[in-house]
Amino acid sequence: MSARIGRLRHRLTIERQVPSADGGGGAAIVWEELAELWGAVEAVGGRERLEADRISGEVSHLVTIRQRGDLGPAMRFRRGAEIFEILAVLDRDGRGRFLQCHCERRFL
Repeated sequence: MSARIGRLRHRLTIERQVPSADGGGGAAIVWEELAELWGAVEAVGGRERLEADRISGEVSHLVTIRQRGDLGPAMRFRRGAEIFEILAVLDRDGRGRFLQCHCERRFL
């Protein structure tokens, strides 16, 4: 996908994991909003698999956003009720203008 500003038409929220005390001496993971931004979301593949005696689906997406220095694989994008887990972040053309994020959207 070419990185043209006009293609960044999806409003996305970046979220990161934050440990939170669970009251029993352990920690639970909660998601904290980091930023809202515009991006392009493109489905590029998918598959089904049997997991824990039920069929689970995964869809691979490419999410393109403007350059940021604080994005990594332990984060995710949210678009309404849709969650896109970030697997890898690439500066595809090496020019430092856009990031292409390989993500998985899971269905349960």
